[in-house]
Amino acid sequence: MTELARPAVRDADDTARRRYLESTGRRRFVRFWREFVRRRPLGTAGAVLIIVMLLTAAFADRIAPYDPVEIRFSDLLQGPSFQHLLGTDPFGRDVFSRIVYGSRTALLVGFSASFVGCTLGLVLGVVGAYFGGKVDQLVQRLMDVLLSFPLIVIAIAVVAALGTGEDKIANVIAAITVPIIPRVARVVRSSALSIVNMPYIEATRAVGSGAVRIMFRHIAPNVFAPYLIMLTAFLGQAILLEASLSFLGLGVFEPTPSWGLMLRGAGMQFLEQAPWLAIAPGVAISLAVFGFNLFGDSLRDALDPRLRTA
Repeated sequence: MTELARPAVRDADDTARRRYLESTGRRRFVRFWREFVRRRPLGTAGAVLIIVMLLTAAFADRIAPYDPVEIRFSDLLQGPSFQHLLGTDPFGRDVFSRIVYGSRTALLVGFSASFVGCTLGLVLGVVGAYFGGKVDQLVQRLMDVLLSFPLIVIAIAVVAALGTGEDKIANVIAAITVPIIPRVARVVRSSALSIVNMPYIEATRAVGSGAVRIMFRHIAPNVFAPYLIMLTAFLGQAILLEASLSFLGLGVFEPTPSWGLMLRGAGMQFLEQAPWLAIAPGVAISLAVFGFNLFGDSLRDALDPRLRTA
């Protein structure tokens, strides 16, 4: 074989190897979810609830029959009917439309807070486990301080410090993000500690790889399973925290559709006269949290070898 032909053969081999790895990865992905659906019906039910919620938020403008913020004085406190499936509130706004649009608020805050909080927790957990010593002690003592308070207490403190308002939904996301960080950092650190001293990490150090490359190229991918589980689990808690903050008057403001805000306002004031005002958002919050919890628990069982059934 000539010298000119060898690079072409090498490129062809690399292309074939890459295609083989991609096809193998796709097959493993499809096989994993096929087994997940077959063996974990509760997790599948949770996934269905999540998909329904995602589709509802994505197509809210087509699903909702009315403008969720439009006030109609001719339809004040109407009971459930064919015209208004879940009735109307004291301002004549359609409750079903506000529930549909409220899913956007819940998912925006929930996904943003859970993703940012879990990612920062992943970074802190990996950094503490890799460096150890004083760095790890400093990180863990900070995590201990945050873990000493309940989720809702830290969220209230952060949002009170940052301020609330109609255009400050980012503050609500930040308030929910902070208490998530230490809980994820602890789980990731415990997994990373078992990887830091493995032979392949020592070999990577020996060939001159830097700390950043080792942490995020070799350690972080190996703790991705607990990260993914925590991300899914905290989505439900983030949605519940957003509703709690809105219920307390520290979340989003009117007229933004929010399930917690609906409970705080008309839902409590007209509980006996118009119970649908509290039942509708309460059921929506419960189904959302229930779906994410079911899916998260089943995903943990599927990804954790110690819990995986034969």
